[in-house]
Amino acid sequence: IAPNGTRTDIPFRREDDPRKDPTGFISKRVDFDNLLFKHLDYSYTTFLNANVSDVIIEQDQVSVFNQNNELIARGSAVISAEGARSLLAKKYTQFKKENNHYCAGLRQYYTGVSNLHPNNYIELHFIDAIQPGYFWIFPLPNGEANVGLGMLTSAISKKRLDLKQIFEQIIKEHPEISLRFNNASPLETVKGWALPLGSKKRKLSNNRLLLTGDAASLIDPFTGEGIANAIISGIKAAEWTRKAQLANDYSAGFLMGYDKELYHKIWQELKMSRGLQKISHFKPLFNWIVHRANTHSYFKETLTDMFNHTDLRKKLFNPLFYLRLLFK
Repeated sequence: IAPNGTRTDIPFRREDDPRKDPTGFISKRVDFDNLLFKHLDYSYTTFLNANVSDVIIEQDQVSVFNQNNELIARGSAVISAEGARSLLAKKYTQFKKENNHYCAGLRQYYTGVSNLHPNNYIELHFIDAIQPGYFWIFPLPNGEANVGLGMLTSAISKKRLDLKQIFEQIIKEHPEISLRFNNASPLETVKGWALPLGSKKRKLSNNRLLLTGDAASLIDPFTGEGIANAIISGIKAAEWTRKAQLANDYSAGFLMGYDKELYHKIWQELKMSRGLQKISHFKPLFNWIVHRANTHSYFKETLTDMFNHTDLRKKLFNPLFYLRLLFK
């Protein structure tokens, strides 16, 4: 839904697509994490019920300490999957928070939200009050919904906005959205996160250290989605840990290969998403794109294909693409 209220439905898959499986699924995070947990191979996995207070990386080993400063684990390398507040990213890389490459997000689960899409489409509402950013409604099983909003941190600081207050105002006062919450009830308090965006390249490794997921700042700058890149980075981190083990080389220079290989795989998409984020700032253009998708079947099919084929997104940055749309 564009800033002017114009909406278009973009399917994740064309009707003539031979694949049966959908491109994605919507799930509560606790259920998804549990699914991953159940698929672990317990022949090589050890769980420690402890709060980690510190990790010390030395020239020849890594040591992990709990809140009582007791040594609880020691190894040859460490993979950080700590999320946006990663201790290791701050301590052992050049990580620093930059508002132009950070997003603040709020989420609240609801039941009873009316008029969800019959095909369970996710809803992205690009509302003026939260530009650059959007308000979302994602359908869940059993009549529930994931409701939230995200906005670029630099814009929040510049405008001195209270994101929680805006979230509540949209639900209670927005002329269209509020009507859908008349009989809805929240299932939890509002939860908030800081989301490090992958809109610039960062150092992802160091001596005996690899960063993954949000700890590596790999969140998509346009959608705010981070699960896919977290999984890809986790796979690559495991592969490079194995390479380091076989080579008996856990040095920063050797593990830099992880940075290069991961960015080779995902940087083009992150770069284009950064461009899409900038396009959404220009309301007249964004309104026109959504309007054109409603009146032009070729354009809508192209947008659908862009979900599955990253290279097609390059068209959105080519002026000739829009020129052709004017005369089609």
